[in-house]
Amino acid sequence: MRRNIKITAAAAATAALAFGLTACGTSSDPDTKSETGAKADTSKALVVAASPTPHADILGFVQKNLAEKAGLKLEVKEFTDYVLPNTATETGQVDANFFQHQPYLDDFNKKNNTHLVSVGTVHLEPLGLYSKKVKDLKDIKAGQTVAVPNDTTNEGRALQLLAENGLITLKDGVGTSAKLSDITDKKGLEFKELEAATVPRALDDVDAAVINGNYAIQADLKPAKDSLALEKADGNPYANIIAVKKGNEKDARVQKLVKLLHSDEVKKFIEDTYQGSVVPAFGTAAKP
Repeated sequence: MRRNIKITAAAAATAALAFGLTACGTSSDPDTKSETGAKADTSKALVVAASPTPHADILGFVQKNLAEKAGLKLEVKEFTDYVLPNTATETGQVDANFFQHQPYLDDFNKKNNTHLVSVGTVHLEPLGLYSKKVKDLKDIKAGQTVAVPNDTTNEGRALQLLAENGLITLKDGVGTSAKLSDITDKKGLEFKELEAATVPRALDDVDAAVINGNYAIQADLKPAKDSLALEKADGNPYANIIAVKKGNEKDARVQKLVKLLHSDEVKKFIEDTYQGSVVPAFGTAAKP
């Protein structure tokens, strides 16, 4: 039976006090040693923090259909933001998380002095441009406002999408680290920076918005159908990953989960469920 626990920012802050700094338990099995020498108790559930959609849904499929047969106890805690899953993994409140891509993780580690690493890629959620006020890219005109995610990597990614579709011009070489200050020609557009999870709710108040794939799906948007512009999957570095605290990569439960997530059954589930809005990306992202 699927066990998902939804965590909001306030609830997670309270939970942090209750959990304290917990770590993996011990086991007499030498094969479960992590790189730091600690031992993981494979009889305990692997607790994974995840965004509700599609991450928790994918984990729920594994939990319901694959985990028991593989001898894995899996517990999913749902978080609704992009910060608390990482801090909870760093402090040991959860064993792993599944919500982010490698560039975001790298930036988070640098800014927060955390020590999280990827243990495997799972899927890509193409970033898209959406609007409730215009029906085509050509209808986006000077004077209109576009909302973009305000975190470093996703904002740069959003600006690249806009540049690739001719809506702005960026400085040469800025890549996905682009900021609003790197726009050399806004073509009359105004920009509104918002926390990624809140961007879909701003669609009524702006002319267009660049929305992360998981938040688009939660807002009942179909990226493959409803977007005015959508990221290309080929060669995309933003595959979503399973992350753990450094030293826990060899936890046998973590390795078992990654193997299950890379299975043909999960690939088929992603393809059948999301119809191109989420695509399998096993092994396509750069290694950390």
